[in-house]
Amino acid sequence: MSLQFSVLASGSTGNAIYVETEEQSFLVDAGLSGKQMQGLFDQIGRDISKLSGIFVTHEHSDHIKGLGVLARKYKLPIYANEKTWQAMDGLVGQIATEQKFVFDTGSVKEFLNVDIESFGVSHDAAEPMFYVFHHEGKKLALITDTGYVSDRMKGIIHNADAFVFESNHDVSMLQMGHYPWSIKRRILSDVGHVSNEDAAIAMTDVIGDATKRIYLAHLSKDNNMKDLARMSVQQTLASKGFMTGEQFDLFDTDPLTPTPLVAI
Repeated sequence: MSLQFSVLASGSTGNAIYVETEEQSFLVDAGLSGKQMQGLFDQIGRDISKLSGIFVTHEHSDHIKGLGVLARKYKLPIYANEKTWQAMDGLVGQIATEQKFVFDTGSVKEFLNVDIESFGVSHDAAEPMFYVFHHEGKKLALITDTGYVSDRMKGIIHNADAFVFESNHDVSMLQMGHYPWSIKRRILSDVGHVSNEDAAIAMTDVIGDATKRIYLAHLSKDNNMKDLARMSVQQTLASKGFMTGEQFDLFDTDPLTPTPLVAI
């Protein structure tokens, strides 16, 4: 059985990604309430209690809102790096010591026949990191919440079969929007979020022969739109010789509706 996944929720209001093989299932982030997370699992026909573990990217509330509730209710193992554990202290309530595991940034952990690789990103959190799932020659790369995509990150995620890739904002919408300048500056900074255009430029360096699916993720509800993000990414990719719909497909993600569970 190949690697399967669903982007359960993605956006500035909450983020969660489900990944499974025949033997195991994983959750990356639990950024919605426990009740909402249950509803998302119901929509894809999966059971939270069967998870092999939850993997945390960083301590911002749109990534950990439901973490404590799920951990306590289902006694699930939780993985995060040491600085993220420290930063989450007081934000997720009590989690039993036997459920807390350290996953160092830049390391690989083996779960039966799945290798999960962590890598650091550039974001204004304690020690943010994302994950690449490797299973039977297939590769799923998850990368959001980063101000830019470095050559190091590109090397790690290169030629994934599927990407969940940040396309957070349209620069013009952000600049003309209602956010205070301090927030705009933070989003546009190297520790903020990747814009539609910058996401597409980074994609041109990581798309490979194996790449078949790219999911545009973590769209801002105030400074982006699905159609705009897709059009902007498609145009930038096309200008570099990459044709969506032929070499690979682009997919939307949603803050409240999971993407269909698909195999890669």
